[in-house]
Amino acid sequence: MNPSSLLTLLAEVQRGTITPDEASARLANLPFEDLGYAKIDHHRSLRSGLPEVIFAAGKTPEQTAEIFARMAAAGTDVIATRASMEAFEGVRALVPAASYEAVARIITLRTSTAEASKGTIAVVCAGTSDLPFAEEAAITAEVFGTIVTRLYDVGVAGIHRLLAQRDALTAVDVVIVCAGMEGALPSVVGGLVAVPVIAVPTSVGYGASFGGAAALLGMLNSCSPNVTVVNIDNGFGAAYTATLIARAAHR
Repeated sequence: MNPSSLLTLLAEVQRGTITPDEASARLANLPFEDLGYAKIDHHRSLRSGLPEVIFAAGKTPEQTAEIFARMAAAGTDVIATRASMEAFEGVRALVPAASYEAVARIITLRTSTAEASKGTIAVVCAGTSDLPFAEEAAITAEVFGTIVTRLYDVGVAGIHRLLAQRDALTAVDVVIVCAGMEGALPSVVGGLVAVPVIAVPTSVGYGASFGGAAALLGMLNSCSPNVTVVNIDNGFGAAYTATLIARAAHR
């Protein structure tokens, strides 16, 4: 349930297309649906403007599939992050229209009632090894209705590749930057743009990168004041926040 579908439902009641009892039945699972092992927050879109997202890691394929199917039945877009192919096979058995993005490890269902956003985001990644986290961010933002520009393999080791994309960087509402190693790229991007930069430290790098901790600390100490940081490999969290910022810019 999102603001658009709720208004549509109320309009149907007003026109007499459905009865108040039928509308009440549709709303019966608000604010959440209890499956025993999970409580699906169908009310989240009404509160925050964006639906709940399934974190598939740690869930069985059967659990992921049932949660996905229940959310799909509610008529919203559905995203399951960190999903395996086994989880997707379970989802597809219940929701044939679902699709799988293997690089990002995301299962998605995009409905025809999805609201388009005027917001724009650039997703930047330092190297090809950062693509899983950049694509997690890009696909999440796209399902949420945001217009995404991808700028990949533009790390500081070949900074001319980044500078060649300056026009694209300055044309968006917010920039997400995914980088591992020493995590320098967000600071450079932050110095080039006049919008918020959300830095995603990735677990890409050699031994002393400590699984992304080196990039995380470097980004937290950025000298570019428009840079903020999410957790290691958290492309989803960056996309969620970037979408809200982009929407607010056009509200």
